[in-house]
Amino acid sequence: MSKVIMVQGTMSNVGKSLLVGGLCRIFAQDGWKVAPFKSQNMALNSFVTKEGLELGRAQAMQAECAKVSPSVYMNPILLKPTNDVGSQVIVNGEVVGNMSAREYFSYKKKLVPDILAAYHKLEEWADIIVIEGAGSPAEINLNKDDIVNMGMARLVDAPVLLVGDIDRGGVFAQLLGTLELLEKEDRKRVKGLVINKFRGDKSLLDSGITMIEDMGGVPVVGTLPYVPLMIDDEDSLSERLDNRRYQQDGSILLAVVRLPRISNFTDMAPFETIPGVTVRYVTDLKELDAADMVIVPGSKNTISDMKWLIESGMESAIKRFAKEKPVVGICGGFQMLGKKIFDPHGVENDANEGDSFKEIRGLDLLPMESVLQTQKHRSQTAGRFSNLSNVYGALSKEAFLGYEIHNGNSSLCQNGSVSGQESLKSVDVIQEDEAGNVILLQKENIFGTYVHGIFDQGELAYKLMKALADQKHVELKADALDYRALKDAEYDKLADVLRKNLDMEFVYSLWK
Repeated sequence: MSKVIMVQGTMSNVGKSLLVGGLCRIFAQDGWKVAPFKSQNMALNSFVTKEGLELGRAQAMQAECAKVSPSVYMNPILLKPTNDVGSQVIVNGEVVGNMSAREYFSYKKKLVPDILAAYHKLEEWADIIVIEGAGSPAEINLNKDDIVNMGMARLVDAPVLLVGDIDRGGVFAQLLGTLELLEKEDRKRVKGLVINKFRGDKSLLDSGITMIEDMGGVPVVGTLPYVPLMIDDEDSLSERLDNRRYQQDGSILLAVVRLPRISNFTDMAPFETIPGVTVRYVTDLKELDAADMVIVPGSKNTISDMKWLIESGMESAIKRFAKEKPVVGICGGFQMLGKKIFDPHGVENDANEGDSFKEIRGLDLLPMESVLQTQKHRSQTAGRFSNLSNVYGALSKEAFLGYEIHNGNSSLCQNGSVSGQESLKSVDVIQEDEAGNVILLQKENIFGTYVHGIFDQGELAYKLMKALADQKHVELKADALDYRALKDAEYDKLADVLRKNLDMEFVYSLWK
């Protein structure tokens, strides 16, 4: 049997995903075969395995920390919200269907065999399994049917580290309140407390730590400092939205349209690592004026987000911007760049007010139409850029590697644009997959693709930003960098921080 440890939190966004990732990297550095695991994840940020199966992006990140390939067994249940009260339910990497919160609450206990089967698959090869909880184990109204926090810990008899976020304030109340609300047997599972995101003089915490250890009867085994890291977890979008995390004085400004149902925002991560480049998430059309490039990202509900673009005035602003400067669309954003989007099967009905939106106009920046399909396309995609033009010429003939995850396909319009005055000859580059599906189009200032992570490989992001800086006649004060190598170095940095501030001797002692 594999050794197991579980990380739970006092609430969302306390740093569970990164702590699990850091532990995975430490155990891997120490010579163990390690697997991350999260029984149920709720996120719009997902990843596709080599087998074409879908799992949470955080577990893919944790697998990278563990130096193993991501597997759907690491996240057997993925919930992708479609609206405020419902989600698409994905089990073992495949879509089961859409359910309301109440429907899923009644259904989820039936998934326990799938959870255990996935966990046991990891046990076949892993020496250590590091489990991540979700939200808080102290949601007393949900505990009876829990499958992701203490319910999961009970299934595999896992010791638990409980993490609180001091950056939000009230960390002692978080930790002690959580312990007080746990059932007696579950409270015994909590072996250590961890205070995360601390800034300042650690000695000032000493008296509080002594008191909470006395009151809670559980030792504080780590006080982790707030360290900016270029590592993505499920909740990192919240920091992006107020633009606290990234530089504000870059030579190049990328404006990412903050769609209401934005997904796979990690596509922007390679640009965020480049000194001199500022990435800003925008909702106000006036914020586009100063940008050097606009990116329309992925969306869980493309038609609804296209409707928002129209109603907010962002549609007109993007079209004006595109006459002079580059616009990039990825996945759902790619579909929005076209002439029209059709939903004949009601794929997005849950978010589109019943059957009232069977089609919607797009931005009309690329001569194509997209038709949503009931069957989701999932694949890892490798290729090489054709001879691109404009600023994208810096990517010509370069290899790329990413993944596709979308409902629907796109095809070129035989009659060109809405006005009928453009022809297919106006498209500079058309790239298709082996089945003949369009996966990339480039026309003058406009670039669109279905491939997530297409700029992750090697120096692609840097080369594109360097070309943009050259076009603007400004200097990009950064050397070329390999984004994947940078990520791996960040994982090592995370492990170093944990080794210095978390009692790893205590962690290892949990298995004696």
